This record gives sequence, C-alpha cells and structure tokens, in this order.
Amino acid sequence: MIALLQRVQHASVEVENSIIGEIDKGILLFIGVEKDDNEDKATRLCERYLSYRVFSDEQDKMNLSVKDIAGGVLLVPQFTLAADTRKGCRPSFSSAAPPEMGQQLFDYIVATTRQKYKTVATGQFGANMKVSLLNDGPVTFWLQV
Repeated sequence: MIALLQRVQHASVEVENSIIGEIDKGILLFIGVEKDDNEDKATRLCERYLSYRVFSDEQDKMNLSVKDIAGGVLLVPQFTLAADTRKGCRPSFSSAAPPEMGQQLFDYIVATTRQKYKTVATGQFGANMKVSLLNDGPVTFWLQV
C-alpha cells in the first residue's frame, strides 16, 4: 500500500465542478492500493501518516505530526501510484489492485482515519477528480507498507 504525502497550506478535490473535499493546513495523501494489500497494511499506513513528523517545531525542525498541529487530512484514491514504470514509455498497472479491492481498502483507510482523527476529507473513488493544492516547502514523502 502506497501513500504519497504532501504537506499543504490548503488542498481541495473537485468532482463535476463541485468541491467534495477540502482542508486548510495539513496533509494531502494520494493512496494507491496494490494486489497484495490488506486491512493490516492499511491500518499500519494510517498510523504512519497520522504520526509522520512533517511540520516544523519552534526550532524549525520537522518534529510535529498533523495531529500535533491539529491540521486537516485529505485522502485521495490514486491507482496510478501502483504503476510499474521501470521500463518502456507506458506504465503497467499489473501490480495495482482490482477496482473492487481498491475501493474496499480505500474506504477502510477513510473509516480508520476518521476513527483516529477528526478533520478528514476525501476524494471519490473512480471519479475524474481535479485536485488543487498549495504544497508547503515543498514537502513530499513516499510512504509504503
């Protein structure tokens, strides 16, 4: 399971000209699900991104998590993160989870995150989404479990 984490000043997701999810300062996570993923991996990924220290403390060191700063969490499904790009000029999605499994595990991640944290917004699985963000730093991390 993959999460591309970005520290943002603000971020939003739009579907069919309507904003369906938005946050102010916090983390935007693009979530990719692979064939061998399961709920245990999803739970571990959730624990990692909620505790990942990407915000600066008083000494300007990355020592604070999204929970420490009471920021927002925006979860966006993105199956293209599971692409194999090692060769050729076209990505292969052979390692990506089938859509039903991807949606089930994305929904599980959303529910688990909402159980552990209050300020959570989401994109829409399978939708053509427009994601807007202001990356702060820029700070971007690839998390994989």
